[in-house]
Amino acid sequence: MTGVHASAQQGFSTQAVTYAQGRPNYPRQLTGWLTETLRIDAQSTVIDLGAGTGKFTRLLSTLAPTLIAVEPVAAMGAQLTRLLPGVRLVNGTAESIPLASASADAVVCAQAFHWFSTQAALAEIHRVLKPEGRLGLVWNVRDETVGWVAAITEIITPYEGDTPRFHTGRWREAFTGVHFSDPELTCFPYSHVGSPQEVIMDRCLSVSFIAALPAAEKATVTAQLRALIQTHPDLRGRDTVAFPYQTQAYVCQRLS
Repeated sequence: MTGVHASAQQGFSTQAVTYAQGRPNYPRQLTGWLTETLRIDAQSTVIDLGAGTGKFTRLLSTLAPTLIAVEPVAAMGAQLTRLLPGVRLVNGTAESIPLASASADAVVCAQAFHWFSTQAALAEIHRVLKPEGRLGLVWNVRDETVGWVAAITEIITPYEGDTPRFHTGRWREAFTGVHFSDPELTCFPYSHVGSPQEVIMDRCLSVSFIAALPAAEKATVTAQLRALIQTHPDLRGRDTVAFPYQTQAYVCQRLS
């Protein structure tokens, strides 16, 4: 099996519970996109690739009873099984999906494709999809037009190193016209509403490369985030915060 990036293996193993608590869910409009654009219905066989703790799997499970979650990090998969005991979970990676060829109507990757955006992964996704199959890529992207959100990015980005990230756009380089059409984008606004601890602290501390930091550096990041919450005029003294996101959903058609 192809290896998992060290940031993902270490960070997501240590912070699986924080991830489950701090990551946002998805906007209601995304259900329409899944049914209309990805054409997922009650007859579809769907693979949730890089399923993590099951945040997106839960949404898919309401639409597609035949759902298979693929996740290589055991601690994340344990959270998924606790949340969704009825969903079939298999240990695999994007380059090595332990499922039959032409067995799925759709493959969906939520918050995940930047980890494995390679020709090998697209070839393997192409293999497991039926001829008319679709690949869906979904990310919740922080809305950095909001001042305090931009400040959060300034706090955490210095630590990213060589960790694959959505914002670099490098994930697009895998689409060379061989296995799939170019990704087509639909955008939805979304707010993750909750306590500052949940929507800011838990969210940021669950970022893979932050979760994998040595204790002293993680403490520095934690202190900076707490200071932001305590001093920024839009956050100070608030019990509830709405963290703004833009949900970006991309559909890619399988090429024969």
